[in-house]
Amino acid sequence: MKIILLQDVKGQGKKGDLLEVNEGYARNFLIKKGLAEAATPTKINELNQRKSADEFHKREELKAMKALADEINGKKFTVHIKVGANGKVFGSVTAQDVSNSLSAAGYSVDKKKIVIANPIKTVGEYEVTLKLAEGISAKVTVIVRGEE
Repeated sequence: MKIILLQDVKGQGKKGDLLEVNEGYARNFLIKKGLAEAATPTKINELNQRKSADEFHKREELKAMKALADEINGKKFTVHIKVGANGKVFGSVTAQDVSNSLSAAGYSVDKKKIVIANPIKTVGEYEVTLKLAEGISAKVTVIVRGEE
């Protein structure tokens, strides 16, 4: 019997997979527990349309990330942070601080995508990597300026 998984099922497949399983297993376990539904021609067509739409959206998102990486690569952004004497920063500059600086310049980058190699604990210029998507990254320069 052909079924479409509605949730991930260990040992069978992931959500949205079209599978051929025993009829008893499908009716008595998968369908009864709401893990799958019978694969009618209409449902198969909906599944194919949904998959093609998801692929299209992923491609568009990758294009947007590539364009953002090309635009932002090599630019300089300033982070203002409290410092004491000697230009030593209280704490360190975080990915959130860099994200806020990028947002102020008009670029929306999630803090989880910002990679700071070494902790930034003094005033100066530092290179930071933005991993926007798999295989797409950009390097920006962060200028840390102190304010007392």
